[in-house]
Amino acid sequence: MLSFDEIKQLIQLIDESNLDELKLEVDDTKIHLQKNSGAVTVIPQKQSSVAVPAVEAASQVTETAAAAPAQTSEAESTSEAGLEVITSPMVGTFYAAGSPDDAPYVQVGSKVSASTVVCVVEAMKLFNDITADVNGEIAEILVSNGELVEYGQPLFKVRKQ
Repeated sequence: MLSFDEIKQLIQLIDESNLDELKLEVDDTKIHLQKNSGAVTVIPQKQSSVAVPAVEAASQVTETAAAAPAQTSEAESTSEAGLEVITSPMVGTFYAAGSPDDAPYVQVGSKVSASTVVCVVEAMKLFNDITADVNGEIAEILVSNGELVEYGQPLFKVRKQ
């Protein structure tokens, strides 16, 4: 059975992602998460259920939003020097390439556009493409392949063009 903290982390990941729904089966536990529904239900094979109110998910978002201003001010000070910062939209593992045998998506000096995939962040076995969202050139890569990253953590510095 998943721990309460693992379930809270799943709620946060779904809330921060573009996914609207997630169904997960781990050992004897089935989890179905859906955005904008009143509750999240965990049903072990024993057919008992535990409901986690949506209010908790909202409190997680509030805590995350409270941490965002410090990261925004760092990004703003960097952008004043002509650089934009690409940050992680979620907690997970940073991968520079789609698979271990592939070349990295970008390197220092690579030209990127707003739709260019710059890396992948894996969260709970879901691989999420991270796009540049800015036109320019990669000036610095701030994390290593396989490194754990936090929500809002700077990943790349991009020199705008």
